Amino acid sequence: MSIKTTRPTFQDINQCKKKIDAYIDSIDQNPEHRAGAYPYYQFHAPGEPIYGTVLMFHGFSAKPDQMWRLSAYLFENGFNVYQCSLAGHSLINPHKNWPQIDLKSEYRDPLFESMRKDPILSDLLSSLEGKSEGFSITQKLGIAARILRLNPLLLADMIKALLSNNDPDFDKYFVSSHLDYLDNARQRLQELRTMPGEIYTVGLSVGGATALALAQDQPMRIKKVVAYAPLLNPVEEQAKEWQVNLIGVLDIKESGWDPNLKFPVGCFSAVNRFGDFVRSKENYEKLKNTPIFLVLTENEDAADPKTNQQFFDNIGGEAQGNRYFSYDKSDLVPHPMIDPTEVSQGMSNHFWQSLYQETYRFLTTGEVVTGNMDKFEQAQDLPLVKPA
Repeated sequence: MSIKTTRPTFQDINQCKKKIDAYIDSIDQNPEHRAGAYPYYQFHAPGEPIYGTVLMFHGFSAKPDQMWRLSAYLFENGFNVYQCSLAGHSLINPHKNWPQIDLKSEYRDPLFESMRKDPILSDLLSSLEGKSEGFSITQKLGIAARILRLNPLLLADMIKALLSNNDPDFDKYFVSSHLDYLDNARQRLQELRTMPGEIYTVGLSVGGATALALAQDQPMRIKKVVAYAPLLNPVEEQAKEWQVNLIGVLDIKESGWDPNLKFPVGCFSAVNRFGDFVRSKENYEKLKNTPIFLVLTENEDAADPKTNQQFFDNIGGEAQGNRYFSYDKSDLVPHPMIDPTEVSQGMSNHFWQSLYQETYRFLTTGEVVTGNMDKFEQAQDLPLVKPA
């Protein structure tokens, strides 16, 4: 296998390290920094040949070390790696630091006052004080239905603005920071400006959407993308639940992979909006020359598989050099498919070593042997993955 390599100099590497270290130091100096959520890099020594540098983006509410095993495998086999933190995710207090969507105060405050005058919702608001969880999706949808009765025409228009791509009324009603995911990724890429060689992006879930968005934004810089279950549109159950945030006044919070971290449902709404941005028609065109390896699973509880399949078709499918694989439902592979110890819905990915190998194959050759993806045995023509 003949692969083009480059040999970064001491100056190349040192300039990148200084910029990344300054960023990490800024996180550390922030009183709201989140324990264990620091980005990190693995760079080979000056003069050593590398295949390029991989920018990695973790999943929603997770931390950069979510994909540490994959990072170590790629580093040990010829890549530099920069494990980034998603926008805001190195900080606590998601309600002020993470991308989210909120109703503007001129709409939120009158609505909140109307809720206080409603006897049912008033009792509910009283019960919410000091609490941040405990409502089922049925309860949340019931709450939303009750609030819709307060001002049906106005709230219906808000719903339309939030759920429709490029609705002109979105900016009228909402304040959104969903594009912070892309802005943050741009800054991380800029820190690698002096690193010679190809740049690749790899991401899981929201990180997968971020990896795709950065390639759309910087098509001349990003060579290839690997997106694991990119969250471009939520599955139906979550889509319904996230609509609770339309009213923008109930401070309902959820928890993600970190059970000690609560965040507003508006953070989910921003994720959904960001997925809409990645799926916009103009952004499809920007990926026509960037090969993408899309890995999905039928056991989804977050990213809608049909949306991702349609996305693959819209970027040109395999005819454009893209590759695709979806784990069958019987494979019992969950949405967070990267680390074998990460359990979701009672499932984990038992084929993770083959996934790592085929990721390596795609990054180095642009090809994928899909028949290996659901095999326990590792391919002997690729670097072997160490056991967990």
